[in-house]
Amino acid sequence: MISIGILGTKIGMTQIFNIKGIAIPTTIIQIGPCTITQVKSVERDGYNAIQLGYYEVHSQYLTKAELGHLGKENIKPLRYLSEYKVSSVKTFHLGDLITAKHFQAGQHINISGKTIGKGFTGYQKRHNFSRGPMTHGSKNHRQPGSIGPGTTPGRVFPGKKMAGRSGNTMITIKNLEIIEVDISNSLIAIRGSVPGANGNLLKITTQ
Repeated sequence: MISIGILGTKIGMTQIFNIKGIAIPTTIIQIGPCTITQVKSVERDGYNAIQLGYYEVHSQYLTKAELGHLGKENIKPLRYLSEYKVSSVKTFHLGDLITAKHFQAGQHINISGKTIGKGFTGYQKRHNFSRGPMTHGSKNHRQPGSIGPGTTPGRVFPGKKMAGRSGNTMITIKNLEIIEVDISNSLIAIRGSVPGANGNLLKITTQ
């Protein structure tokens, strides 16, 4: 096991049956391989951390600054970079790979990702508000109604729950259990669901 994080991609959901025949809802995640693109130490940078690169792409998709950063150590163009703090950097070296072999079944991890975007939604769908009466001459079915006082203070307070963009926010689900690890294909199976649609980028950290 490792005490750092890794980047991965959500493949999809399925179910796995245990030895008792109970179906376990499972998410399959493609993790790594991630390349160590930078090592930061207390002496030089003030803290210990490593930077991981994930998902090799053509150089045209990166900026000159990104290409220069990776080119110093002759590392292939990588689309995503993420930094993780570690207690010590003695065991990490530039160009090393972090793969599925660093994880094991039964381990608990935290997973962060962007939720599925739902576009511009009304206040009922966005905030789970109730609707108005549907009968007896009422014409207030899905309207927001009053949104604030009148003359005093004569404005709407910031943070008022109203219609707007829903979803597409970064959230973290903690304490997810690893059910199985497939080292040959760099796959792990997680009990339960993780944020986002299939193909979504995920940031994984250990407990």
